Amino acid sequence: MGRNLLFVCSRNKLRSPTAEVIFRGRPGIETDSAGLSPDAEVPLSPDQIAWADLILVMEKVHRARLKRKFGKHLAGKRVVVLDIPDKFPFMDDDLVRLLEARCAPYL
Repeated sequence: MGRNLLFVCSRNKLRSPTAEVIFRGRPGIETDSAGLSPDAEVPLSPDQIAWADLILVMEKVHRARLKRKFGKHLAGKRVVVLDIPDKFPFMDDDLVRLLEARCAPYL
């Protein structure tokens, strides 16, 4: 059985797209990413939440914003905070290592 992982950050430019790319194509895993800010590359939608088996947010503030904006869509959904700060470029080696380490328990 496959798992649908949804990665969420603020603007969907650096952290969540990196996570989407590095975990895409692993056996039994589908990935998607989105942002919570109005100017996000891909703004988070209720459809993405419905699709996700697991929602992984980068910071505690993202979990709070997710609950505030999409609370009614989160029933039965597991939301995990990865605690990854917004200080890395897209596909940065340190970011990739951090994502792999923090996501390992959930894959």
